[in-house]
Amino acid sequence: MSGPVRRPRRRLNQPREQVLAAAMATIAAEGLDRLTMAGLGREVGMSSGHILYYFGTKDELLLQTLQWSEEQLGAERRAALSRRVPARERLDALVDLYLPEGHRDPRWTLWLEVWNRSQNADDETRERQLDLELAWHRDLVALLVEGASRGEFRPVDAERLATRIRALLDGFGTHLVVGLPGTDREQVQRHITEFLDESLTP
Repeated sequence: MSGPVRRPRRRLNQPREQVLAAAMATIAAEGLDRLTMAGLGREVGMSSGHILYYFGTKDELLLQTLQWSEEQLGAERRAALSRRVPARERLDALVDLYLPEGHRDPRWTLWLEVWNRSQNADDETRERQLDLELAWHRDLVALLVEGASRGEFRPVDAERLATRIRALLDGFGTHLVVGLPGTDREQVQRHITEFLDESLTP
C-alpha cells in the first residue's frame, strides 16, 4: 500500500542547519515552550510560513532538530570511542556523553518531547526515531565485544547487556532532566559505575 502523498518542499533560503541550530539554541536558552515558528523565523530571517512549508509540522521540525543534535553528539561519541585507551575508559566516556548535564538539559528536553509527541506517529517516523537509538546501541555493543575479546571485560551477551545499560541510562537520564528531587548527576554516575563493575569486571 502506498503511503500518503507528500507535497514537495521548496528549498530554504537559509541552510537547513541554521534553522535547526537556531531551534536548538532557543530550547537551550528559553525552553521548549518558547520555541515557535514565528520566533524561529525572526531568528533566521524568514517567515514562519516558509519554515512551516518546508518542515510541514512542528513535530517534523522537532524531530529534525533532534536528528541534527544527535549528529553533532555522534561525532563526539565516535571521537571518544576511537581513542587508544582501555575499553572501560571509553565506556565511561560514552556514559558521560549519554547522560543529560542536569535539569532541563536541552538535548534531553527535546528528546522527551519528540518521544511524547510520537505516540500516534506513522511507521516512517518511528523508524527514524529508532535509528537514533540504534546508533548508540551499535557502538555500545561493539565496545562490549571489544573489551571482552581483550580480557578487559568478562564474557557477556553484548546485545542483552547493551539493552539493559541503555534502559538504565534512559531511566536515570529522565530523572535528571525532569529534576527529580534527590537525584543528581554524581549520584547517578555512581549507580551506573556500580552496575558496570558488577556486570563487566573479570
